Amino acid sequence: MGQRLAIIGGDAAGMSAAANARRRDPDLGIVAFERSGYTSFSACGIPYHVAGLVDESDDLIARSPDQHRANGIDVRIRHEVLAVDLARRELTVLDRNARRESTEPFDQLVVATGAHATPPPIPGVEATEPARTIDAAGRLRGQILRGGADAVVIGGGYIGLEMAEALVHRNLRVTLVDREPQLMTTLDADMAAHVQDAAEGQDIRVVLSAQVEEVLLDGDGRPRGVRTSDGDIAAEHVVMATGVRPATEVAEAAGLEIGESGALRVDDHQRCPGHDGVWAAGDCVESWHRLLERPVNLQLGTHANKQGRIAGVNATGGDLAFPGVLGTAISRICHREIARTGLSESEAEAAAIDVVATTVKTDTRAAYFPGSASMWVKLVAGREDRRLLGAQIVGSQTAGKRIDTLATCIWAGMTVDEIQWLDLAYAPPVSGVLDPVLVAARAAAKR
Repeated sequence: MGQRLAIIGGDAAGMSAAANARRRDPDLGIVAFERSGYTSFSACGIPYHVAGLVDESDDLIARSPDQHRANGIDVRIRHEVLAVDLARRELTVLDRNARRESTEPFDQLVVATGAHATPPPIPGVEATEPARTIDAAGRLRGQILRGGADAVVIGGGYIGLEMAEALVHRNLRVTLVDREPQLMTTLDADMAAHVQDAAEGQDIRVVLSAQVEEVLLDGDGRPRGVRTSDGDIAAEHVVMATGVRPATEVAEAAGLEIGESGALRVDDHQRCPGHDGVWAAGDCVESWHRLLERPVNLQLGTHANKQGRIAGVNATGGDLAFPGVLGTAISRICHREIARTGLSESEAEAAAIDVVATTVKTDTRAAYFPGSASMWVKLVAGREDRRLLGAQIVGSQTAGKRIDTLATCIWAGMTVDEIQWLDLAYAPPVSGVLDPVLVAARAAAKR
């Protein structure tokens, strides 16, 4: 019998590992266990499915189980791995449809279990939707279509804001509640204020520094409102967007090491230390932060796909290394694009890094061109060495993707003095004669 690679988790990291392993070794037996009914789906697209901008849920699936099977990968959906025995090289697997357990052998293992939603432990929370899966999104869409005029979204991060926008698109009155004093805690407060302005400009009521105490239910067990430290808010629809944590329970019980971040510890080859033939990738693992120089847990699909590729290549004898992360992320919320990379000013302060922060307000296009709108760029640079360490952008259409230029500059270790002279493109429909990146870098260099 030939070698067998088992994969726990059938989304971005897991199926990237499977596909890359299959390309490298056509004779390898590959089996992937996924507890849901879907593989390789876009969780990032779920708010747009709820909004109705993406009508069919199948459009969110990059590759179905049958497509993976056609490539020689034994995909078993609605199969949950309950336990891993590393000594015996066996998995205990529950077929969730048949309610039957089985034992599955493996030679190599990739753990790609993702992350769990973390709703607050309050009465009534079981009647809400985290809207992190296609099934949950379908249920929420059904509830919206059945009626109701008011919605509450709990959590003011990326997902919470995207879901609030989706519900506004469905013509609901939306209240966004967060326990923090600002939205988007991955941004500095001055930049997050522009995000709040955008949300309130779309008639989203924003309630900050408020603790959610209870989801109020009607006689049929459906939401009728939310009780907060600021008072009760009526709502027929309640969406939880309070964050996620790494899904490490099965791996930890098997003896795999958990890092300080609460995620699985791996080396730069995605290997689990002390366990030959075991790799892990995606939202459940730690990644090396290139600026903080320590492991962090960042849950982004970009990292999951890359780490899954590395795990799949290395499980078949390759030698790829994951070079680390900067935390680059982007979203569009209420017609305003929000992006960040590297360190915020507050993160640098917490890490005792002496920095200078500079913010400029400029235009997305040539000021005279139709459609030009305001955008803000904030740069964080080392006070002594002048290297760019972080950037944040909030602005209208075309603003956000400039974060990629700034992420590249951080990756390359460039100073703001060098960045201000970059040869960047110009045409009135897409930029002023000096791109906002250059304007911000010049201002930072002057500081």
